[in-house]
Amino acid sequence: MTLTDGVYACAGVGALLTGVLPRALAGRPVSLPLIFLAGGFCVYLLPLQLPAIDPVADRQITEHLTEIGVIVALMGAGLALNRPVGSRSWSTTWRLLGITMPLTVAVTALLAWGLLDWPPAAALLLAAVLAPTDPVLAAEVRVGEPTSDEDDEDEVRFALTSEAGLNDGLAFPLVYAAVALAAAAGGGWSAGWIGGWALQDVLVKCTVGVLGGVLVGRLLGWLFFRPRSSVLRLSAHREGFVALGATFLSYGTTELAGGYGFLAVFTTACTIRAAERSHGYHNVLHDFVEQVERLLTAAVLFLVGAYIASGGLAGLTWRGALVALAVLLVIRPLTGWIGLLGGSPRGVERWVVAGYGIRGIGSLYYLAYALGQTGFPVPESELWAVVTFTVLVSVVLHGVTSGPVVSRLDRRREKAAS
Repeated sequence: MTLTDGVYACAGVGALLTGVLPRALAGRPVSLPLIFLAGGFCVYLLPLQLPAIDPVADRQITEHLTEIGVIVALMGAGLALNRPVGSRSWSTTWRLLGITMPLTVAVTALLAWGLLDWPPAAALLLAAVLAPTDPVLAAEVRVGEPTSDEDDEDEVRFALTSEAGLNDGLAFPLVYAAVALAAAAGGGWSAGWIGGWALQDVLVKCTVGVLGGVLVGRLLGWLFFRPRSSVLRLSAHREGFVALGATFLSYGTTELAGGYGFLAVFTTACTIRAAERSHGYHNVLHDFVEQVERLLTAAVLFLVGAYIASGGLAGLTWRGALVALAVLLVIRPLTGWIGLLGGSPRGVERWVVAGYGIRGIGSLYYLAYALGQTGFPVPESELWAVVTFTVLVSVVLHGVTSGPVVSRLDRRREKAAS
């Protein structure tokens, strides 16, 4: 028996578990990502000759693996949302993006600067990579399959899913700000980079990202549903793997055009959904993407567990751990609550939306990407330790609580409706 044979066997077991566990764990205080994270941790504690897991040494592999995981998740999120995009129907989302996200980044950066004594660029980088939310790691708090009913989504699931779909892309300008600051000032502060960053990295790239997503989405929406010939009308064949083609086409062409591919993928998914909102082909596309997403998430979380078991948190200080806990338990809940003041989620629902700012694969991607662009005046192992610890706590905390919390909310709604 070789090491490769063992990898194949583990991959087979893992793939089978991703098919069984979601239904077996539904509503329970445990999640599939938590199972795979714990699995990776336990396997790498065994006295076996296993390949080293080190995102610092294997930065490019880490970047591209997490990149694929994020764009597949973005396509799935966009295809699942039933509500048409609008200023009122998406008002909760706009509040989370326009108020909660900037506040979270600002407070996190100040805390990292003050408590960790990190230079401004490193503090801003930490805040930027911890900005994206990731309901993939707690399936109960995201919307389910596409339906023809625009009012079929409760506000909690809709808010967290739509927020994740957009802030995964909107974190890019913040990461670029940290990169620009590090390149311009090193361990100090400079304002000379702000003008070019605001024009190119915010205005131009966001605009190209959204427009690219709309154009690709309209083209694919026509190709899926409009051609008279059944040979060209892809919805007639009901092949789910076409969703991957849409994902990579949107991402690749927009990146080539100089825009943010993450924004484009989510926008493409929403535009495809709007082309024929009640068509059953959306379920086929969504189900296939969800299966691929589940496999990728399981693989990444297994590797995160392996990295932790291999000493990935050795660079974590008590101050770094305190910052991570503050982001999850204090900063995000409070900024989320502030952002939702006057909005539609009220009472317990407002606190659930505010509190479930789950950190996951997007944070790992952005850190790997940023460290490939320029150097930061903080050891990479320390940056990885703080971000990995944040993801670990989020997977455990939100994975354990999301099922019971959302089930209780569902019972409250059913009782109020009866």
